[in-house]
Amino acid sequence: MDDAKARSRRQILDVAAELLEREGAQALSTRAVAAAAGIRAASLYQLFGDKDGLLSALAVHGFDLYLAQKHTLAPSGDPVEDMRRGWDMHVDFGLEHPAFYLLMYGTDRPGRRPPAAREAEKLLMTFLDRAAHDGRLRVPPVLAAHLTLAAVTGVTLSLIGTAESDRDPEVSTRLREALIGALATHTSPAPDSTLASRALALDATLNRTAQATLPLRPVETALLHDWLQQLAR
Repeated sequence: MDDAKARSRRQILDVAAELLEREGAQALSTRAVAAAAGIRAASLYQLFGDKDGLLSALAVHGFDLYLAQKHTLAPSGDPVEDMRRGWDMHVDFGLEHPAFYLLMYGTDRPGRRPPAAREAEKLLMTFLDRAAHDGRLRVPPVLAAHLTLAAVTGVTLSLIGTAESDRDPEVSTRLREALIGALATHTSPAPDSTLASRALALDATLNRTAQATLPLRPVETALLHDWLQQLAR
């Protein structure tokens, strides 16, 4: 895409994003966006294909906004506290940008996850891998990530669907603490910690260690990972 088309696309996305946040997805007809951007509808179709293409581009834009906030979340030194902070930032983003959030998480279709969505999931895995490395997780990081995303998106969508005057912040806080209580320990493992937490910590350490520095062949490393995952169950 040449510079002129890239600028036009950016301009249309900015206008569409403003309209989306102000009036919701129901107001996003191609005609309304084209009129607000001061262009012909044909120009919009050339850049986005149709309304579905425009909505998909806006969902990607929403994930870009989300990641810009998420990248400001520096590690605190306590990976479980970082899980709390990440949860709260996720919910706050959804309540601040409800129309974007509904595009990002409320209408997702299998096989159409944008790269920014996968990057957001990788950031979550970074925090969870750190917790596992410190011996703080009760379950494997991948399972913890699935459970966390299911819970945090569910509560955020629920709060978005509740009138602002009726929202109870305790709903998010209580679900967050219930989930963290099920996924993580309060402190780093003591000498008599469970076999599962020790297995998860070793597995996370291996994930952080370069293959070249391990005195194992790749097939042996894969087998060790499998054993540790079995012990962590």
